[in-house]
Amino acid sequence: MKNFGKIFTLWMILLMGAFDAQALEDQNRVITIGSKTFNESYILAEIISQLLEIKGYRVERKFGLGGTLVCYQALMMGEIDIYAEYSGTLSNVILKIDQGTDLATMQGLLAEKGLRLLPSLGFNNTYAVALKQSLARDLGIGKISDLKNHPGLKMGYSLEFLNREDGWLGLKRIYGLSTVPVGIEHGLAYQAIDEGDIQITDAYSTDGDLERYGLMVLADDRNFFPAYIAMPLVRQDLPLGAQNALRQLTGRFDDHRMRQLNAQVVVGKLTFAQVAAEFLKVEGLGEVAQQDNFLWPNLVKNTLTHLKLTFLALALGCLVGLPLAVVAFRSKTLSRVLIYITGLLQTVPSIALLALMIPLFGIGQLPAIIALFLYSLLPILRNTVTALIAIDPLLKRIAEAMGMTRFQQLRFVLIPLAFPNILAGIKTAAIISIGTATLAAFIGAGGLGEPIVTGLALNDTNLILQGAIPAAGLAILVEIMFEGVEKMVVKKHMLLGHLPA
Repeated sequence: MKNFGKIFTLWMILLMGAFDAQALEDQNRVITIGSKTFNESYILAEIISQLLEIKGYRVERKFGLGGTLVCYQALMMGEIDIYAEYSGTLSNVILKIDQGTDLATMQGLLAEKGLRLLPSLGFNNTYAVALKQSLARDLGIGKISDLKNHPGLKMGYSLEFLNREDGWLGLKRIYGLSTVPVGIEHGLAYQAIDEGDIQITDAYSTDGDLERYGLMVLADDRNFFPAYIAMPLVRQDLPLGAQNALRQLTGRFDDHRMRQLNAQVVVGKLTFAQVAAEFLKVEGLGEVAQQDNFLWPNLVKNTLTHLKLTFLALALGCLVGLPLAVVAFRSKTLSRVLIYITGLLQTVPSIALLALMIPLFGIGQLPAIIALFLYSLLPILRNTVTALIAIDPLLKRIAEAMGMTRFQQLRFVLIPLAFPNILAGIKTAAIISIGTATLAAFIGAGGLGEPIVTGLALNDTNLILQGAIPAAGLAILVEIMFEGVEKMVVKKHMLLGHLPA
């Protein structure tokens, strides 16, 4: 009996030690929080981040991911652990099931994918169609079905809304609308409607900008838009302690409260972190020390990340593109095939190519570098092949007559003569990479695209310029740097385009 007691005590000690070890491991794990590219998603992600930090978890923020499918793919692949999703989006876009499907069924379908929905935050941010109150009054428009009588109105919808079945695709069918809308970034749509460039746009019912710009939401008289109940969507392997912490947010919001929080950012010009911290404090959920958001440290960090993305992509482009061009230029068929393939890659829209990288490489810097590398191949390959082919045939025959091997012809004749054009191709690839790398922020790669993406969400010109001006400055510096390299390594008469006297 005594032995049993000792064994039981030892077993309990070991069990408690295992629990403590697991708890410590959970606390040390870095939890990655994602967000989409609109104001409310940033706020909810920051609230979730700060709450977990208050509970002692280490948090990494991957905000401003480019749309629903990017966030969802990142969650599926374990690149992020949490983001706030909406019931209507889950049913229509992600799971592609009937709008009336209950949450229990959705939970079951998500569980098969290793995901879990936590309880509702308490508000419904449904889609809406909005226009200026004054215009609605003048035209006598109060509901969406009235738009059928005004086909001349200029519509501009967010790109995601335009291509969703629970957005414009279904809306025009249900309401019989014939107007052809234009696509516009959601964060810029309100400014466009205020300046008269468009007259109607899609909105979120909890947008703080609705009151700011004096907009009216049209009644959905055919009940087209489903409910969009906000809920944290998490991976099942998220520590239970973190899941329980997030359950403290259950029902803390209603539509009015969420609209107020959004307005504090877009109207009150507070940061997402400030709004989140105040919300958690008022709700009695704790406080987290706020870091000062200084411009220069962020600018230096973003610029260094941008340079890293560009340099690595350009280096890969040179390592692959230059040898390929040297091998292929003697074969007309092979060189055409390579240029055709790299040209096709160049026609793929940047954000689409970045999104296609996610299932293969996840989110972050690696897929961004690979995408930028693919974009850099065309100018490097085409300029090198063209430069080598265009060399005067007489010079090639002279080199052969001198008994030079093919390698010697390349080293001493062809490449030196082609070098100015080869360098021009590398320079073009570098400048293209600098510009395209700003889009890498949509897949969590950081860089100078981060303030641009956030600025678009907030319609904040200053934030946009914090990314756009340094990126333009980098492009100018690269241009100057390559001019210096040309002067150092290329003979002067080759730059001038004629032989010396």
